[in-house]
Amino acid sequence: MNKKKRAAEVCRILNQEYGEHTKTYLEYDETKPWQLLFATILSAQCTDDRVNMVTKELFKKYPTLESIARADIKEFEKDIYSIGFYHNKAKNIIACAATLLAEYDGNVPSDIDELTSLPGVGRKTANVVRGNYYHIKSIVVDTHVKRVSKLLGLTDNEDPVKVEYDLMKILPEQQWISYNHQVIAHGRKVCIARRPRCNECALSEVCKHFEDSDSGNV
Repeated sequence: MNKKKRAAEVCRILNQEYGEHTKTYLEYDETKPWQLLFATILSAQCTDDRVNMVTKELFKKYPTLESIARADIKEFEKDIYSIGFYHNKAKNIIACAATLLAEYDGNVPSDIDELTSLPGVGRKTANVVRGNYYHIKSIVVDTHVKRVSKLLGLTDNEDPVKVEYDLMKILPEQQWISYNHQVIAHGRKVCIARRPRCNECALSEVCKHFEDSDSGNV
């Protein structure tokens, strides 16, 4: 089975199992896209549940971009301490808020190059904002998407940017945003790192790793 055909079957099964889910697990005020941007920066190496717990209070304390831009960095670090990597995240979020105010009139840009020029924003964060707020078809490559996509046989790469481009070539464009959320859910529920439940997996019939394992090749 070639990668494009395999990808089409993966999408069909994911739609059956999880529905065409297109909403991020991160919680934010939809009238304030900067909240989604900052929540996504905070989510690096952290669970969405933990981020949602922190941002519930964080965004009450700092209700505007201006309040974040002028925040005391030491106090902000304490506010996000439980999320991890809080030194860099605090520095980047405060700098990002200041940049949005100074260069974008307080608006969050939708252009991928403008987004990735912001402090602390890489392609993953940019694509979360583009896909979830602006509804621009984007593929978000987090640890689940990279790992599961490689096991399925949809990519051979480790670099997230290369994985993103591999998936863009073979996934139907209308599936890009859904795929992100479906694979994250699948990676948490079934294809769990270090203990995948392959015998319970609806994707096993189209999974390259399962095929190789079943054939005694791995």
